[in-house]
Amino acid sequence: MVQNSVTATRCSKVDKRAQILLKTLVEHYISEGQPIGSRTLLQHSGLDVSPATIRNVMSDLEQLGFITSPHTSAGRVPTKKGYRLFVDSLMTVQPLDQRAVTQLKSGLSSPNPQALISNAADMLSQLTQFAGVVMTPKRTRNVLKHLEFLHLNDKKILVILVTEDGQVQNRMLFTDKAFSASELTTASNYVNSQCQGLTLEEVQSKLKQELQEVQADINRLMSAALEATSQPEPSEKETVVISGERNLLQVDDLSTNVTSLRKLFEIFERRTALMQLLDHSQRADGVQIFIGGESGYLPLDECSLVTSPYEVDGQVVGTLGVIGPTRMAYERIIPIVDITAKLLSNALSNQ
Repeated sequence: MVQNSVTATRCSKVDKRAQILLKTLVEHYISEGQPIGSRTLLQHSGLDVSPATIRNVMSDLEQLGFITSPHTSAGRVPTKKGYRLFVDSLMTVQPLDQRAVTQLKSGLSSPNPQALISNAADMLSQLTQFAGVVMTPKRTRNVLKHLEFLHLNDKKILVILVTEDGQVQNRMLFTDKAFSASELTTASNYVNSQCQGLTLEEVQSKLKQELQEVQADINRLMSAALEATSQPEPSEKETVVISGERNLLQVDDLSTNVTSLRKLFEIFERRTALMQLLDHSQRADGVQIFIGGESGYLPLDECSLVTSPYEVDGQVVGTLGVIGPTRMAYERIIPIVDITAKLLSNALSNQ
């Protein structure tokens, strides 16, 4: 990750010894979930200093706003500012173990693009035990692969539309006259010969023109094809796939705050803010971390979001990520998100 100028300025105010102690404190707090005292820092920091020196450095870090003392304990915990300095400058990212990589590769091997998106969210949730989120690819070029009219009964026809990215759309059509199987085959062949390989927008334009030229008998079928290619805008729930929300009910830092949990699940249900945040994250280069409410979209101090954009044929089309507590193992979550984005990009590009 690239260290930004704000973080660089903050880091310059903290000497090497203080950085080591802050890193030790954050790592132990993430692991243990309890305020960290001077004795623990002295044991695990590797510094050859006196307990008094540890206390003085902790006092300095507290004055700078990187740590704070809970009322019920003499130990310290990191603040959002402390987490930010840690993830930007002090953290050592752990390589993802081979078993997890194998699990991801297996889960992201489906030939169906929609299944890949859903599986990616599931994999993120399973590997982190938090909530996995994936913004579905923007349909910049939805290309017609095949359209078929199927005879159901005398005046009922099924229109099947298949696009090159694997999406299948079915429309039921009720007609005033009965069409024979040969007429339906002729109409299907006509549409495919004229429109295969065109985007759906191009298909619509062409079919509107064809409607005025084709014979009256298949005019109704052309109208059906035109309707089938006119896709409605996807809803918010269709544009963001979420998996493992209930995992957050088991997180101690969140489960004790009913108000925060309610707000979080409202965000999951409505999806608007989450969709805006993931859309904004597409402009990032690689993994991006939002701690607490600093994103402006998730107004929850107790939560963090780790995201990464993913691509199809070299073009960024969406974002995926993990939502969890601010006290998460960032050094482990980051490679999970990063590798999932890369594997999803490869899988979608090879469709």
